Amino acid sequence: MHYIVDTDKSFEQAASDLDEAVKARKLGVLHVHDLGATLRSKGLDFKEDCKVFEVCSPTQAANVMEIDMSMNMALPCRISVWRTAGQTRIGMIRPAWLLDQVSDDPRLAEIAAEVERDTVAMIDAAAA
Repeated sequence: MHYIVDTDKSFEQAASDLDEAVKARKLGVLHVHDLGATLRSKGLDFKEDCKVFEVCSPTQAANVMEIDMSMNMALPCRISVWRTAGQTRIGMIRPAWLLDQVSDDPRLAEIAAEVERDTVAMIDAAAA
């Protein structure tokens, strides 16, 4: 269900390298949610860092929605970089698993498998 990689990189370096890995594959980062900073800005004593990257392949997103427009709710892909117990991690919920939970259309399964290969490669590149 998850794909998570530990890295020896700092949180900021891993986040920066993920951004570069996404761009290198010619995908887009739609938005980065800095969850740690957001929680701290709300007065919470949240000590860990966590950024969630919303990543999209416009072509694949269009393909998915042409098959089933309701799948927009599963888009875009989210890749997280976080620190926990002193360890930097990069991970995601596997796109193939996610779409399998909400659709049995084999065309969507094929697209999700391709997207998953790309996102795993981005995570691995950022973690290396």
